[in-house]
Amino acid sequence: MIRVWITGAAGLLLSAVLGYLLLPVLRALKAGQPIREIGPTWHNNKAGTPMMGGLMFIGAAILCLAVNIPAMKDYTVFYVLALALCFGFVGFLDDFTKLRFHRNLGLTTVQKASYQMAVSAVFLYLLYRSGAMDTHLYIPFFNVTFEMHPLLFIFFAMFVMVGCVNSVNLTDGVDGLSSSVTLPVMVFFTAASVAMGKWELALLPASLTGGLIAYLFYNWHPAKVFMGDTGSLFLGGVVCALAFALELPLVLILVGFVYICETMSDILQVSYFKLTHGKRIFKMAPIHHHFEMCGWKEEKIVLVFAGVSALMCVLAWVGISGLIG
Repeated sequence: MIRVWITGAAGLLLSAVLGYLLLPVLRALKAGQPIREIGPTWHNNKAGTPMMGGLMFIGAAILCLAVNIPAMKDYTVFYVLALALCFGFVGFLDDFTKLRFHRNLGLTTVQKASYQMAVSAVFLYLLYRSGAMDTHLYIPFFNVTFEMHPLLFIFFAMFVMVGCVNSVNLTDGVDGLSSSVTLPVMVFFTAASVAMGKWELALLPASLTGGLIAYLFYNWHPAKVFMGDTGSLFLGGVVCALAFALELPLVLILVGFVYICETMSDILQVSYFKLTHGKRIFKMAPIHHHFEMCGWKEEKIVLVFAGVSALMCVLAWVGISGLIG
C-alpha cells in the first residue's frame, strides 16, 4: 500500500515538473489550440492556448511504472498502459493534423473509429490469451456473474471501449473539466485494484491521480494549456482498459456517468435537430456547453460535474462491495 501512495505522490511531482518543462516548448512550437466555430463565442479568446498538455501526465505515468518494474510480479498493467498509449497516439495524430494544417478538425470520424476498433481488438485478444481476463460479466449490486461467448464478449467489449474513449474525449470542452471528472474515477480504480489484491494494476491509476492533480494547476480556468486529444483519448483508454482488466466493465455505467451524459446529450441534440428540422433540446451540446449558455461559469460546471462523478464512484464502490468483501 505504501508503494501505491508513493507512486501517486511521484505522479504528482513528475507531472508538475514535466508541465513546467513542456509548456515553454509547446509555446515555442506554436502548438496552439484551434477553437471550433460551433462552440460558445466566448471560447474564441482561448485560441492559441498550447495543446497536447496531456503529455505531462502520460510521461509521468510511464516513468512511475518503469521505476516499479523490479518489484512487479504481475505485468497486466502494461497491457492497460499499451492500450492507453495507442489511443493517445490516435489523439496525437488528430492534434498534429489540426496543427499541421491549421484547422479545427483533425482525423475524420471514420479514421478515428477504424484506429480505435483495431487497437481495442488487439488489446482484448492479448488480455484474453494471457489469461488476465475471462469472458464472465460481473453485475454490480447483485454480486452475480454470467459467462458470455468469447466472440460475443469481444464485440461487446470493443463497442464499450470505443464508446468510452470518445465519451471522455467529449468531456474535454471546458477548462479543467475532463481532468476533474476523471480524477475520482482514477481514485476508484486505485482503491478497487488494491481491494482485489491487484497491487501492480493499482500503480497506473495511482500515478494518474497525482498526475491529474498537477495537470489541474496548469489547466484550471483560465487554462495555460489543454490536454488535447492526446491526453483525453489516453485517459479514456486507461478508464476502459482498467475496467476490463479488473473484469468490471459494467461499472463503467456508474464511474463513467458524466461521460455518458455528455455523449447522450450530443446524440439526442443531433437526432432531435434532424427529426424536427432545426429544433433543439439543449441550448448547445455536449451538455456542459448548455450550462455555459445558461450562465454557469466554467469553474461551477467543473465543480458540479466532478462532484457528480465522485458521488457515482462512491455508488460504484457500493455496487462492487460484494465482490471485494
